[in-house]
Amino acid sequence: MLRLNILLVLAAVLCSLGVVTSQHKARRFFQLLEAEQERERQLEIEFGQLQIELSTWATATRIEKVAREKLKMRTPEAANVLTATPTGGAAR
Repeated sequence: MLRLNILLVLAAVLCSLGVVTSQHKARRFFQLLEAEQERERQLEIEFGQLQIELSTWATATRIEKVAREKLKMRTPEAANVLTATPTGGAAR
């Protein structure tokens, strides 16, 4: 009978240690999950900011300004513009 009691106490202690260990692991994994979710939120914010910056860089007025200032481009005068019109015939 004494051996059975000792065996049952030992089993209870081992089960208790297993519960404590699993709870500790669960808490640690939950903390890691929260940290990764925060990182995801930060990356989403950064991505949104980069999209705004990209749209700013790609606006027509910005492109025109760069073309005029850095590339020294200008709109041609009307006399220098040629317009191509279709001849109406089938291509051979």
